[in-house]
Amino acid sequence: MAKKKAVVAEPAEFELQVLGTLWEHGPGTVRQVMERLSDGKERAYTSVLSVMQVMQKKGLLEVAVERDGLAHIFKPLVSRKQVAVPLLRGLVTKIFGGSTKTAMQHLLAETVDRDEINEMRKLLDEIERGKKNP
Repeated sequence: MAKKKAVVAEPAEFELQVLGTLWEHGPGTVRQVMERLSDGKERAYTSVLSVMQVMQKKGLLEVAVERDGLAHIFKPLVSRKQVAVPLLRGLVTKIFGGSTKTAMQHLLAETVDRDEINEMRKLLDEIERGKKNP
């Protein structure tokens, strides 16, 4: 019997920022997450804590067993891939009529350096090899 994929609640914009900091830096306290947020907005500790508690209820975060003094340490329960794939798939469908090629053309119209292009070529080669050798 095929395994069912766990359904991940679609995170709100701020929740994505919180997840992004935890994916990049590993588990952290509310204060650590606040310091690492990339949008530069001032937020109250209690506001960030509330959002992270809601994320815990949604199954996006959990409190680790260990603590940092009295502070809880939060860690993501979902991977970047579990969140990114459905979000990107939905974006491609809504904005580009489902055309991955058109979406990529728009992304690549921005400045992309030679190293990134080489990495993308390797990735495309791997994808193509995987489709030929199931």
